[in-house]
Amino acid sequence: MSNSTITKGALAHALKQTMQELPLNKITVKQLVSRCGVNRQTFYYHFQDIYDLLGWIYETEAVGNLAEYRSYDTWTHGLYTIFTYIESNKSFCLNTLHSLARSQLDSYLYAVTYDLMMGVVEEVSRGMHVAEENKKFLANFYTLAFTGLVTQWMQQGMKEEPALIVEQLSELMQGNFERALQRYRQKI
Repeated sequence: MSNSTITKGALAHALKQTMQELPLNKITVKQLVSRCGVNRQTFYYHFQDIYDLLGWIYETEAVGNLAEYRSYDTWTHGLYTIFTYIESNKSFCLNTLHSLARSQLDSYLYAVTYDLMMGVVEEVSRGMHVAEENKKFLANFYTLAFTGLVTQWMQQGMKEEPALIVEQLSELMQGNFERALQRYRQKI
């Protein structure tokens, strides 16, 4: 592991710890570098600002782990992974949700979910003549539905078990990708 990765990880850890105590908009770079034992210049060498660090955390901790779930048989595991990441980083994610950085959380959720949904759409549409814009529309639709569901779950205190939500989603979605793609299928 490179020194750069170690430093970024230390700054990320410091931000996550500090977010358990303070709202994001009250956290300063000075507090983070003090917690890590590095100087401000080191922080700014790696990140433009705290929001950049926040985005890096979401990108590295969760997004990278989801590539293996981009298929029809595994997409629900990917959704479950997103739920469990949020649950195990509750303070961090809720603080992000309730701050001016909510767009960071929204962007993270959208990016990882769209990637999962597009993987499923591509797999299910293999051999069908479906216009690319229709595939993207379908992936976008399901992405927005899921991200709305996750955001509401967080706002309501994360009381429901992620496994139950994913099970309900799986049941609801059974065959829907294929039926929608069949409707979009182009006649040649």
